[in-house]
Amino acid sequence: MNEPVDVLIIGAGASGAAVAWSLAETRMRILCLEQGNWAKSSDFPSNGRDWEARTLEDYAISPNRRGLAADYPVNDDDSPIKIANFNGVGGGTVFYAAHFPRLHPSDFRVRSLDGIADDWPIDYKTLEPFYALNDRMTGVSSLAGDPAYPPKDSMMPPIPMGRTGEKLGAAMNSLGWHWWPSDAAIVTEAYEGRAPCINLGQCGSGCAQGAKGSTDVTYWPEAIRSRIELRTRCRVSRIETNDAGMATGAFYFDANGQEQFQPAEIVIMACNGIGTPRILLNSASDRFPDGLANSSGLVGKNLMLHPYAQIRGHFDEPLDGYRGSPICTWSMEFYETDQSRDFVRGYSFQFSRGIGPVRTAINGMADGLIPWGDGHHAAFRRLFDRSAGMVSVCEDLPEETNTVTLDPELRDSDGIPAAKIHYRLSENSRRMLDHSVARGVEILMAAGARDITSRAPLPYAGWHLMGTARMGTDPARSVVNEWGRSHDVKNLFIVDGSVFVTSGGVNPTSTIQAFALYVADQIKSRIYNLFD
Repeated sequence: MNEPVDVLIIGAGASGAAVAWSLAETRMRILCLEQGNWAKSSDFPSNGRDWEARTLEDYAISPNRRGLAADYPVNDDDSPIKIANFNGVGGGTVFYAAHFPRLHPSDFRVRSLDGIADDWPIDYKTLEPFYALNDRMTGVSSLAGDPAYPPKDSMMPPIPMGRTGEKLGAAMNSLGWHWWPSDAAIVTEAYEGRAPCINLGQCGSGCAQGAKGSTDVTYWPEAIRSRIELRTRCRVSRIETNDAGMATGAFYFDANGQEQFQPAEIVIMACNGIGTPRILLNSASDRFPDGLANSSGLVGKNLMLHPYAQIRGHFDEPLDGYRGSPICTWSMEFYETDQSRDFVRGYSFQFSRGIGPVRTAINGMADGLIPWGDGHHAAFRRLFDRSAGMVSVCEDLPEETNTVTLDPELRDSDGIPAAKIHYRLSENSRRMLDHSVARGVEILMAAGARDITSRAPLPYAGWHLMGTARMGTDPARSVVNEWGRSHDVKNLFIVDGSVFVTSGGVNPTSTIQAFALYVADQIKSRIYNLFD
């Protein structure tokens, strides 16, 4: 029998790490269960010459392709955007590109501003001090003064723009459109014992240097020094409750496949927008027949994924190739609603450098730019080290028909039902994607690019998982309240991206962590009447 703990956190990724670190000062007994293991930097693909092949195999972003012991399958056959997910200490931050924007103030007021979706029960100002705290803990490089945001401090110089940033920045200037060096969770100077980035360019398959701010090198070492217990290879299957409707702990399968029960006074879900609804729905009981914390019927609904478009061009002169952080600058020119366009809300551009030799060859052949036979090598040389472009991150509006449910047949290795995804692109998203492709082509043409290609939506780009346990003040229209506590189960909290009411048009990790820190602060300030 496991000893009871005061706080049980499920998931050791972006939000689980942040909330664990913040709560450590309470001196409560805190335990985090993580179904994966610690990532070993010596195992990362960048340590070998087969790095590109491994990003399609054991380090693929899709858990279905990776199929590691820590992974659980996701049935995403009914979605044009496939799910990306990683289980382990650090979660998705181990694989992310470390692009680190915040949501904009308007993202919290979509109903008030545009008459669609819903407003968040909190605003940008509420999260602002937690954004700043998270930047300090993570180590964020940036350039102060971006007119697209309220004022925010810069901790260290931004990542180098390189030839790519200069080329695309000049094109944006010629068009009169906003652009700025992007915030990155990558240290460009020695910081808190971490060495600065060496511009290896392999951010998306694990940073062996430790310059990237994944939570296994930021929050977790600090949390563990503060006596937080982190137990790996423990896959939670369901949350148990008592007759009073309070959570009493969680059942999980340990590294030997044996089912255990961990008692707890408080349970915090930090499993992302797929994993959290999966566990809540699998926790159905006589008291909660539709799943735990689901009196609203909204657990697993309103899934938002951020449709991506990719636009790339090729140039006559060499650029940065795949060296340096993949994303160097951003643009918020088309972020806010514009009545002259045929869609509401908007998108950001992330400007990106080139790609490696293998992907250059594969993509070049798929796009018809590299032939077999005569001219093969010459065509490759015209592409390699000479490409640059962008992706658009399109705001995904919440729709209850986009769902995460439990698959009736597919199960993981411990017999827990897999998540099943039903997702459709809205007409608004399609028009936004089309607009972003057209503007991206304009930018590349202004930069002097040739052989321009585009894909929309990118099929294997479902790495932003949001909205499936939304927050709000009305228990009939939300799963958790304005500080992350379940309306139905007073000692159950959710701190991951599933609480998002709207998705914005930027990467969500910074906001997820700021929200987790905010919830931890609320727990600490309300500790004496937390369950009232």
